[in-house]
Amino acid sequence: MSYTERIQTDLKQAMLKKEGDRVRTLRMLIAKLREKKIELIRDLTETDEIAVLKKAAKERQDSIRTYRAAGREDLAAAEETELALIETYLPAELSDAALTDIVKTAIAESGAASPADMGKVMGTAMKAVAGKADGRRVQAIVKKLLGA
Repeated sequence: MSYTERIQTDLKQAMLKKEGDRVRTLRMLIAKLREKKIELIRDLTETDEIAVLKKAAKERQDSIRTYRAAGREDLAAAEETELALIETYLPAELSDAALTDIVKTAIAESGAASPADMGKVMGTAMKAVAGKADGRRVQAIVKKLLGA
């Protein structure tokens, strides 16, 4: 079952249970998935669907930071609720140990020796991670290992 099908099934259940917030969030996700399908002019692959879900999660995280900076805890709480729901559809994140191993391999493959080579390492590492970890986490580990 694709992510889109799973979200549509969950939307039907949420509508039957009259869960307003959940219905609104799931409809937003379905709309984003449809927009991406139209943009690409083809059916979405699992990787495409995960990318859309990750983008939606990142948007919520950015909104939470912005609302907290503005002192709007009520809006931040609403975004956190949406984020929690979106995260239920995302694959599990890699552990720090597994991520460190991937970055070490990327450093060895790219022959990086200094912080100036960070771009090469990031490109290799992000391909290996393939949506299973946030870019900020990868970047922090790369900086730590390269001594930046």
